Amino acid sequence: MTIVRLNPKPSSAPREEIVIARQMHQALVLHFLEGLTQAQIADQLGVSQPTVNRLIKRGRQLGLVEIKIKSPVEPLIDLEERLLALGGINRAVVVPTVSGNPQTALQAVGEAAARLLLDEIADGDTICITGGKGVSAVVAGLRAPRAFNVEVVPATGCVQGKHYTDVNHVSTSMADKLGGRAYQIHAPLFADSAAERAMLINMRSVADVFKRAREAKVALVGIGSILTDDSSYYDLHPSSSTDRQSIEQSGANCELLAHLLDDRGQVCAYSLNDCLVSLTLREFASIPSKIGVASGPNKARPILSIMRGNHLDTLVTDEATGQRILDIAAAEGALA
Repeated sequence: MTIVRLNPKPSSAPREEIVIARQMHQALVLHFLEGLTQAQIADQLGVSQPTVNRLIKRGRQLGLVEIKIKSPVEPLIDLEERLLALGGINRAVVVPTVSGNPQTALQAVGEAAARLLLDEIADGDTICITGGKGVSAVVAGLRAPRAFNVEVVPATGCVQGKHYTDVNHVSTSMADKLGGRAYQIHAPLFADSAAERAMLINMRSVADVFKRAREAKVALVGIGSILTDDSSYYDLHPSSSTDRQSIEQSGANCELLAHLLDDRGQVCAYSLNDCLVSLTLREFASIPSKIGVASGPNKARPILSIMRGNHLDTLVTDEATGQRILDIAAAEGALA
């Protein structure tokens, strides 16, 4: 709080006005800066409590008091607004970066996304998800206040191996946390050819899962990096690591639902994109609420690409990653 000092009164001012002005100033200082009650101020100034009340009220009416509230989340709100200004999303949720440890940061992001998901869903809803570290962090952070009668379905085929790449494992874990029902997909994420993909997609059991995914109310997805050593894309299709040169030549910058996208968020001309057993990005776009979860400095450029492609409604990330996104956008001239 800031007390604006009164201007000295001209010497010609009636003495009574000067006395009142000084009392008003003293009352404001004692009340707002020193925290005294009106009764304590009355004792100190030698006036009645109603007089103190009138002095404080009159001082505020004259604009002699400015009250400024500084919120601990103000920097985060500002960051969210600046991310929204970049375009491509309708909502940003930014959490503090509480640690330089990427796992700790991702845990905080996952918990925030979990709270957001609980606010989004209702009984009877269908949630479609990808695998990945980000979505697994959301599942780990779920603390449902009650059982939700929801369905959880994969948005992509399955990759066995690490628990976070197995979308069937992640969807089952989410359904267990929510008290709902999980559907599993019995098809690989990558077919051997486009023709085999078409065959798998049209299998009754697989087609049923993707029909449910297309009709989902909420989609929860991770955002993958491609050009960094810690990229989990190569966990999805290990042989792709031997084809890294072709991936780089395709202009790939990020991954969404295992689709490799360029820096504008458009699908690259890369052979494995034609073999994906997954929702297409056009199908994904028809889902009403699409939430992307990612954190870490290596995810900033991929997130920006996804935003440029207008693929998400909501982004959940941490403060350091959000600032990195803005820095990259500014360096590329995306900010005024």
